[in-house]
Amino acid sequence: MPHAEHPSVPEPVGGLDLGPLAEPVRRSLNGEHPGDTGTRLPPLVDHHVHLMIVGAHALADTALAGVVDLGAPLDLLTARRAHDGLPHVEFAGAFLTAPGGYPAGRPWAVAGCTREVSAATGDGRGSLPGPAETAVSEQRAFGASVIKVALNAAAGPVFDRATLDAVVAAAHGRGMPVVAHVEGDGMTRLAIEAGVDALAHTPFTERIDDDLVARAAALGQRWISTLFVTSHGEPSPERDLAIDNLRRFRAAGGRVLYGTDLGNGDQPLGVNPAEVALLTEAGLEASAVLDAICDPWPRGERDDAVATFVPGAPPTTLDGLAGWLASACLVPAEELEAL
Repeated sequence: MPHAEHPSVPEPVGGLDLGPLAEPVRRSLNGEHPGDTGTRLPPLVDHHVHLMIVGAHALADTALAGVVDLGAPLDLLTARRAHDGLPHVEFAGAFLTAPGGYPAGRPWAVAGCTREVSAATGDGRGSLPGPAETAVSEQRAFGASVIKVALNAAAGPVFDRATLDAVVAAAHGRGMPVVAHVEGDGMTRLAIEAGVDALAHTPFTERIDDDLVARAAALGQRWISTLFVTSHGEPSPERDLAIDNLRRFRAAGGRVLYGTDLGNGDQPLGVNPAEVALLTEAGLEASAVLDAICDPWPRGERDDAVATFVPGAPPTTLDGLAGWLASACLVPAEELEAL
């Protein structure tokens, strides 16, 4: 897309500023493609995928070193425990939803990927765990490290505030962040006011007012981008809303995470250059895009044993960033030598 579409992201004189994560390197003479020069980046992460749709091992030969699976049946978590290859997978387990709520009944929602949670009653049962605590404990016992809640008012019942509060408290009490699918009027506000840690999608069904955007940023909430799947690359009011919301969230200091919702429609395995291009359209400069795709969240640390290698000269304009990232590959860190 022409650079004129990105007026808020000026390019520095002399080339594109990739920021501190990018380092010029040469591939070792002892590895594959000896002597090739290019750029080293930290491991790449897609923060929203669904392995139950694309396949448990579909991403094994891509440039992704990590993925966050935001909705899968618990037997997939069990099967994956025995697999120690790349990419590393952080699981949310099943979608926690209100009885009859989204995504129950969707054709793509495979058996077991939805866990209905009854409303919190506050009936004073003492030490007995409530429905929310039981559901969260169940996901954790099967290997989940994050919790996913569905707040889709456009597709059925959603949690009331007391039940959502109970889910968030149970997850936080176990050191697990909560990610929310928000869709429909008021759902983003509900998630923010309940202390949800991340949104699975940039809000795309309503314009989030500036005060609420600022509040989300100030609370440290993360927004996972998924801009491409709002209309699968076609212009639409939903895509325009998402881009506008993300632009203002980023300007307010909010933390953006790269995510594609892989499994939703036709997308490439690995880096989706269309998602990268839309991030730049939302006002992220090149270094911010790299921050979003290299953020190890929810893992605390990056895997230092592997690195991303992007061959050839780095891009000189923002328009070249998406294609450049799409050419990346995953290599052992020891194979790259700093120039």
